[in-house]
Amino acid sequence: MPELFNVLPPAEAYALFLRHFRPEPCSETVETTDALDRVTAQSILSPSDLPSFTRATMDGYSVRATDTFGASEGAPAYLKVAGEVPMGATDPVGVGVSDAAVAYTGGMLGRGADAVVMVEHTQQVDATTIEVVRPVAPGENCVQVGEDIRRGEELLPAGHRLRPQDIGGLMALGITTVDVSRRPVVGIMSSGDEVIPPDRAPELGQIRDINSYTCKALVERAGGEPRLLGIAPDRREAMEELARAGLGQADVLVLSAGSSVSSRDLTAEVIISLGKPGILLHGISIHPGKPTILALAGRKPVFGLPGNPVSAMVLFELIVAPTIKRLLGQADPDAYSNVQARLTRRVASAPGREDYVQARLETRAGELRAEPVFGKSNLIFTMVKASGMIHVPLDRSGIEAGEMAEIRLF
Repeated sequence: MPELFNVLPPAEAYALFLRHFRPEPCSETVETTDALDRVTAQSILSPSDLPSFTRATMDGYSVRATDTFGASEGAPAYLKVAGEVPMGATDPVGVGVSDAAVAYTGGMLGRGADAVVMVEHTQQVDATTIEVVRPVAPGENCVQVGEDIRRGEELLPAGHRLRPQDIGGLMALGITTVDVSRRPVVGIMSSGDEVIPPDRAPELGQIRDINSYTCKALVERAGGEPRLLGIAPDRREAMEELARAGLGQADVLVLSAGSSVSSRDLTAEVIISLGKPGILLHGISIHPGKPTILALAGRKPVFGLPGNPVSAMVLFELIVAPTIKRLLGQADPDAYSNVQARLTRRVASAPGREDYVQARLETRAGELRAEPVFGKSNLIFTMVKASGMIHVPLDRSGIEAGEMAEIRLF
């Protein structure tokens, strides 16, 4: 068994894991209305031009632009109103020389027209005549055919996580189904004689299961499908049985160990028993979360997270979430949201390890400030009170109050 705390920096640890891990995303077809936050399995091309007809962007009159050239307040252009083009019209009225047709925002232009004069730049002379007091250029106040997107143009690349605007764009083109990556199933199990379900009242020495439910939410946010496996006591046979059953129905297995050294050792033994290549690394030079295990059982990732809730969440964000995104074929699996903020207090660290300290963000005098939320890694409400994590790089012994720091947002 690899030695406990044979550590590497986080980036090197994950790079070691990726040298062995070969994700194989699978696809499925879903209704576009149900595809929010799903990841495209292949590039999507436009089946048609959008818009498919020239549309007015203002209320006014559709005209031939040449009939307005030279128009001014003192010398207006007089045009005959040939009719109107109602919204939804499929056979618009024709516009000939010195003609105009009433146009509505988003509607078609009159047949033969190439511009729209804003209603504010016209005056009614009589029931059939208007005067135009400002000229328009061809294409003015219009959206042209294909100006939004052209037939055959790539709408979205493979590996793109679908956003609300993407759903709208697909619907605008009549794309009602989309091929997306199947959500990887992530089995989540906790262990520890002291750990009990949240719906039970703890006796002295017992604690409610936190990690299963924070990990479940983190799996959903990363795009996976969580499967809660339950809590195993600190006995190898029970832990191994639950782990094997979970691995059989999942693409990824996440084990959260109890707090004792013996339970962490048991977690490592159980992971080794699940299959080769087994444990790739046991220990990362990070605080919190040093006793983390990265492993593979066959082609399936297996992660042993620390029992302390803060440690488990930090390592999930750094290691497990990017793995889920790789199984989804997401184009940017390592991307995360971050901001720069000025520290209100000093954050200490030890050179040779990365530190992540919870922080609450607030704006003072127009500047973003980060207030460290200090606390031990078994205190879940340090995370609840925080907006993100201050990242202290490997080569720093801390960040002084008043310095700018990177805040990795939750």
